[in-house]
Order: sequence, then C-alpha cells, then structure tokens
Amino acid sequence: MNVIRAIQMYIDKMISDAGPGMKLLMMDRETISIVSMAFAQSEMLQKEVFLFERLDSVRSNEKLKYLKCIVFVRPTKDNIFLLQQELQSPKFGSYYIYFSNIIPRTDIKILAESDEGESVQDFKEIYADYLPVNPNLFSLHIPTCLQALNWNPEALERSTQGLVSVLLSFKFRPAIRYRSGSTAAQTLAKKVHETINKETALFSFRPPEDGAAPPLLLILDRRDDPITPLLNQWTYQAMVHELLTINKQRVDLSGVTGVPKDLKEVVLSTEQDEFYANNLYANFGEIATTIKVLMDQFQKKANDQRKIESIADMKNFVETYPQFRKMSGTVTKHLVLISELSVQVGQQQLFEVSELEQEIACRADHSTQLQRVKRLVSEGKISTANALRLVLLYAMRYERHANCDTSGLLKLLQDRAGRPYIAPRMLEYISTVARQELFNTVKITDAVKLTRNLIKELKGVENVYAQHECVLKGTLEEIIKGRPLDAQYPIMGNEVPFRRPPAEVIVFIVGGATYEEALAVHRYNQEGHRIVLGGTTIHNSESFIEEVLAATVGVPFKHSRSLQQFHHAPAGTA
Repeated sequence: MNVIRAIQMYIDKMISDAGPGMKLLMMDRETISIVSMAFAQSEMLQKEVFLFERLDSVRSNEKLKYLKCIVFVRPTKDNIFLLQQELQSPKFGSYYIYFSNIIPRTDIKILAESDEGESVQDFKEIYADYLPVNPNLFSLHIPTCLQALNWNPEALERSTQGLVSVLLSFKFRPAIRYRSGSTAAQTLAKKVHETINKETALFSFRPPEDGAAPPLLLILDRRDDPITPLLNQWTYQAMVHELLTINKQRVDLSGVTGVPKDLKEVVLSTEQDEFYANNLYANFGEIATTIKVLMDQFQKKANDQRKIESIADMKNFVETYPQFRKMSGTVTKHLVLISELSVQVGQQQLFEVSELEQEIACRADHSTQLQRVKRLVSEGKISTANALRLVLLYAMRYERHANCDTSGLLKLLQDRAGRPYIAPRMLEYISTVARQELFNTVKITDAVKLTRNLIKELKGVENVYAQHECVLKGTLEEIIKGRPLDAQYPIMGNEVPFRRPPAEVIVFIVGGATYEEALAVHRYNQEGHRIVLGGTTIHNSESFIEEVLAATVGVPFKHSRSLQQFHHAPAGTA
C-alpha cells in the first residue's frame, strides 16, 4: 500500500499508452500538483513528455499536429467545457484523454459529439485524484472543510471523490466505519458508501479469501483530537512543516537570510531525495549528526583538520568547500533547512515551550502549569503564536477545573496584541468525545484502558518532548488487536461486522491529518501492518487554527460563555 506508487503507475500507463513520439501533457490546476508530487520534470522528459500546458490557460492558436496531446484533468464541469472547445478546434495531431476520477456518461457523450475530426485516440478514467505526500500519506488539499461545524458542500463532494479514487486505485471494496457522534464523519461515510453501491461494476473486486476481513476505511474527525495539531514537533518532516510550512512538497526559504539563490525554494520529495526519504521521521538531533558524519567523510578526503561541532560550523564548512556542495547536492539543502530550524528553536525558545505543551497535554497539574503559562505569556520572550498555543492547551485541559483561569491568560495575551478571540472558538470546535476522553476528565470504566494508562505512567518517558501520543495511535491499536469497534466506530450499511482484524486499513481524517499521525502509521507499518493515512489537508498549528476559525463562523457560544469579552475578533480580523 503505497500512494505514491499508485499514482506513478497510473501516470506511467497513461504515457506508455500514447506510444513513442513527442508528447505534450495538458493538465488542470489540481492534476499539475498530483503529477509533480509523483515525478520530477526530468523524469517526465525521459518519458518523451517535452511540453506541459494548463487546459485553462491562455494559449496560442498555433497548430502542432506533430505532437501527441495527453490530457490529464479532473472531471469537472469547467474542464468538460474547455475540452469541448479544444476538440472542436484541435491544435494537436492526436489526443489521449484521461480523467482522474469517475466521469458521468452525459459528459462522455458531450465530448464524443465535439470530436468531429476523430482526433481522440484514447479515453479512460484513471483513479489518481489525490495528492501523494508520503508513501503512507495522502491529502486532498482542502484547507477548510466545515462551516458552522457542518460540511461545506463543495468540500464534502471533493472528499467523497478523493476517497473513492483512493479505494479504486488500491482495488478495495472496504467495510466503512466512522467515529460515533461525529456528524461530519458519518455524512462522508454515507456518501462514499452510496457511491460504491451506485458504481457496483467498478467495485466488483474479488472478495478476500479464507474468510479474511475486507479492507477497512475508517473515517475520523479532527474535532475529536484538537491537541495533536497544536503541539510543536521534533521529527524532521513534521518540524519543517511546523516552522517553515511544506506546501505540496515545496518549502519557501526566500524570507530566510543568507540562503543561496538556488535554494530560495526547495523540494522535499521522498522519491527524488534519498537523504529526505531516510530521515523523514528522524528526530532533530539525529539529522544534524547524520549530516556531520557525511562532512567528516569529506574532511578526510580534503585533509581538513578543523573541528566541526555545531550547525554553524557545518554552514561555514560548506561555504569553504563548494565541491562538497556539488558532491552532496541534497545534503546542502538539508543543512540549510536544519540551520534555519536551529535558529527558530533558539529564537522561539521552543525547548521550554514544547516541554510545557507536552506537560499540559499529558498530565494534570493545574497550579504549577498555570503559573508556568502565565510566566511565559507575560514575560514576552516567546512569540504570541506560541503563547496562544499554550493558552489554548490550558483552556481545553482545564475547561471544567474549579480554579480555571483561561480569562486571566487571555487578558495577558490581549496585552501582547495576541489573538485571544481564538480560545472561545476552539472551545466551541472541540467535540463532546474530546471533552470526555482527551484528558480523562470522566471516570475510565474500561479496565483495559485504565491499566494501559497506569503502565504508561509507571514506565515514564525518555523524551520529555515526545510524551504525547495522538488519539489515532490508540485507535489503530484497537483495530490491529481485533478489539470490538462497533460502539465507538459503527459500520456503515447492513454489513455483518468481522471479528478478525482487517489486513489493510485506510484512515481518513475530516478536518486534516498531521505528520505526527503519519509517524504513528509509519511505526505500525514497520511492524508489518498495511495502513495508509489521509486527510482533507495536512495541518501545522497555524493552518489548524485557520481551520477552526472557518469551521466556527456563525456557531453560538455554548461552552465559552464565561469568556464573553473575548468572543469577537477586533474589526478587520478573522
């Protein structure tokens, strides 16, 4: 189960079906991203794809009859209209049309009628309608999906299409489960289930043999775990996304001082960058050590006796030896990234901030934590963004505590020109399930869970910056061990629940997944399990807060009446 391979196989098939000769690839805004996240441009050139065009861009009327045109677009009304126009006055010698998802028959008829010159040589559906982020992670790139805590209709349709595409690309007809109590998860589960039943011919895959359980599609809700996206991260990919933002595999470094011109924007792809693929889940300290080992090896070759003891030393070394940069190409890119991460960690005092975040997320100690949050917020040494996150974590954990002082913390945040109005919105965003289970504020009746929590506390934690475990980790453990799921995760439709654990699991999080959750999935896959994670988007703390704001517009303030003075943002802000 590898989403990058699945997309690559479709694109390879598309290109090989067009046969030898010079080819142009025509795409839309979304399929450009899908292709670029699967292949580098140089790889496409090797496949005789020499030109790339957008279907919706203004193009010259010059006829290029010697070129084969491969069209790869989403089956939207706009794309059908633009293709209709293209086929009525064809520029290219032949067309090979591929839609990234199921296309209605009426649209096929419209295009067939437009192709009077019979220039279309091939016409197919391929199920590559999602962004492959990591081998085990996909995104639909929907930044905000809810409005007034219900589905935005366009986001619901796009999520349904994306999930159907993932299922078809793996040839799965799954059992579908959703988080009990989540209307958003249930609605999406229902839409996917209806599509599978409507498209029975497409989903007529051979059922699992020997009474094995079918693959599982599990639909979860971000509102049940609002903690994970707010925490600082210490593994490489997650840290880059939190501090620098990864947007469709690209990181913008143009605002970083001293960055070489050719590294103003860098690409982070597990397919095109071996160092990145090997260190995706490595922690911050391990990566710097790995780069230093490579430098030590070069130093021996160059007979350089200097001591390299810090990230700054590494940067100076690279500047002294341009040939190291040439030889190690991608390593230099990662040194620039690590160097900037190191600067941010120091400037933002992230060790102290992260330790307190983890403490609040993982254990109750109200008076001590309140004093520490007060000190960090009021001193002004940490950024207002980090101060806000600490206040949000405190507000959620101690919402029902007798001495809860969220109001006092928000006043301090307001004094620093922070955004206190986000806290009431967050308290409206989190679900009933999160309130009951996230901080164990209700009595745990499940003896197994209680024992596990006690064992975890007795064992202690080696790394204070990685104490937190995302909710997804516990959910996957329940599935893998074949524990009963019906109460928390009802099955969609009339299917009889299987008691044996499924061999393949696709998890989809409405409201966005995180790289911390992708790490949890990766660790299970290393043990031999087959799990893929997807989300409406991939969040860092900043994008998650924007999602919360968008989702709670127009929602009445039920859970945050005591914070009335902070209910509304100042004029001109979200």
